[in-house]
Amino acid sequence: MQAELNAGGARRIDFARLASMREAGLIVIILLLCVAMSFASPHFLTWGNLRAMMMSFSIEGIVVVGMTILLIVGGIDLSVGSVVCFSMVISGALFLAGLDPWTASLVGIAASALIGAIMGFFVTVVGLNHFITSLAAMVIVRGLCLIITKGTPLSLFSLPPSFKAIGQGSFHNIPYVILIFLVVVAVFDFLLRRATAFRKVFYTGSNQKAAQFSGIKTNQVKFWVTVLCSALAGFAGVIYMARFGAATPTFGAGMELNIIAAAVIGGASLNGGSGTIFGAILGMALLSVVTSSLILLDVSVYWQEMIKGCILLAAVSIDHFLHRKKS
Repeated sequence: MQAELNAGGARRIDFARLASMREAGLIVIILLLCVAMSFASPHFLTWGNLRAMMMSFSIEGIVVVGMTILLIVGGIDLSVGSVVCFSMVISGALFLAGLDPWTASLVGIAASALIGAIMGFFVTVVGLNHFITSLAAMVIVRGLCLIITKGTPLSLFSLPPSFKAIGQGSFHNIPYVILIFLVVVAVFDFLLRRATAFRKVFYTGSNQKAAQFSGIKTNQVKFWVTVLCSALAGFAGVIYMARFGAATPTFGAGMELNIIAAAVIGGASLNGGSGTIFGAILGMALLSVVTSSLILLDVSVYWQEMIKGCILLAAVSIDHFLHRKKS
């Protein structure tokens, strides 16, 4: 019996070490790509390009945080791109109707969380799986965006400078977007590692039946994580609105590919039970470096999409292999 316990402990240590190796491997790959691109293009390591890369993955990185936690609990959300757009459209429409932008933004985030609550209801009460539920939500929410805007982008250039500063301003030459992103990552990374409530996310994703037997209300955990994922997508939508000064009903289409790819590349398992915020952000950074490199090398946009798809396929294959080894 003791030998079995020791063997189990050794396996847990090995997989913890494997996870850290995966994150270290991502750091090495990112650094190698940066070094290679510094020789391939003189524009890659300029502050302007680095700032653009950090800006591009910082807002999506907020959504990645929510997606990573949802993947850990054993779910997935294909609607995040539509929810980001929905938050922009709701907030923008309310602002144009006369509401102040801060209140309008809070309503937009709350509406996004409501979308997550509806999905959580169908998953935990009706019994549908996350994939089908979020796929339906993706189409429905995108349709709502088109209905509200009548297919026409909302021009929000009249937003007050104090609000637009969220997406366009900076503090000592560091954009507020990046600072907000770092705060979100730090808070949720700490909670995921230290908070007892968030440890239930891992227990539920690893073995739902065992978690139930231990007294964890797994359906509640799944419900609130689904709400959290949508709320963070709504928060990102508000930042996008402040940054671009517009709300386009087609914005965010295909965003879910980047979000899921980043989380899986960073070590979040599609089978649930494993993943880290830090790893997912490294995955997001890798995709951002790859995208920037392809643009600077003047690679066709069609090839860019194919390459991203190949990266996602490779990440899912690695995840599948690791899950089989763990089983």
